[in-house]
Amino acid sequence: MNSILLTGATGLVGSHFHTAYRDRFAIHTVSRRRPIENSARGGHTQLDLSGPWSEDALPKRVDAVIHLAQSEHFREFPERAAEIFAVNTAATVRLLNYARRAGARAFVLASSGGLYGASDSGFTESTEIPAQGNLGFYLGTRLCAEIVAHSFAPFFSLIVLRFFFVYGPGQRKSMLIPRLINNVRSGAPIALQGEDGIRINPVFVTDAAAAIVRAMDLEGMHTINVAGPEVLSLRQIAGMIGDAVGRRPVYRVEATAPRHIIGDIGKMGQLLHSPAIPFQQGLRRVLQE
Repeated sequence: MNSILLTGATGLVGSHFHTAYRDRFAIHTVSRRRPIENSARGGHTQLDLSGPWSEDALPKRVDAVIHLAQSEHFREFPERAAEIFAVNTAATVRLLNYARRAGARAFVLASSGGLYGASDSGFTESTEIPAQGNLGFYLGTRLCAEIVAHSFAPFFSLIVLRFFFVYGPGQRKSMLIPRLINNVRSGAPIALQGEDGIRINPVFVTDAAAAIVRAMDLEGMHTINVAGPEVLSLRQIAGMIGDAVGRRPVYRVEATAPRHIIGDIGKMGQLLHSPAIPFQQGLRRVLQE
């Protein structure tokens, strides 16, 4: 695998992937805002996937497409429904067809572990996902992208990665781990469903990027969870943050049953990469930025 088209290149996973692997691959980056620094080897296209765009702006040939882009308006339904659908679903279809024409050998599609819903146990990739409206619009567009992508499996290896709470340096402040850090530092209460809150296994961004690299070498069609090595409650995570920043977290316990979102990582470890960064170590890296 030599040449890669990478969408979502200024996002958390995309930017870390590019920094870590730009000397190993010729990565042509695609992003809506600004060019990626030091991307000269693979090139860069500034492109808004939510609006009109042409495949002519992209390289004629690539070995792989890594589609990480998602609409930044994913919480703004129904006002931004058309833009969310355009990026998450319609652009996916166009990029799948582009990959076929460009001779790609692999297509890696970023999806979400949120598709599974919530459970007391970890979700495996064989867990049934009902295609119903109760997923919510954003996750519905993600599921639609997965479904239409399957039709392109005869043309290249198709790898769907369902990410669970990726975190790392440079992440938007509106995401879960940065929000918890801000709440602990400011003394704002952290809402817990039940005494300890939900349980999750967040994955550090370098582990997520390493999984993507391995995914490009797989043959055939696969759907794989990408999650971290530890299952932690929200109270445990906030406690670790409090220890690290020297502030005692403030909690607001709600009388509702916790809705755990835990990804089983057995298949990830077997086919891709066993996550190596425990949360405490990843948190230190986030706090150092």
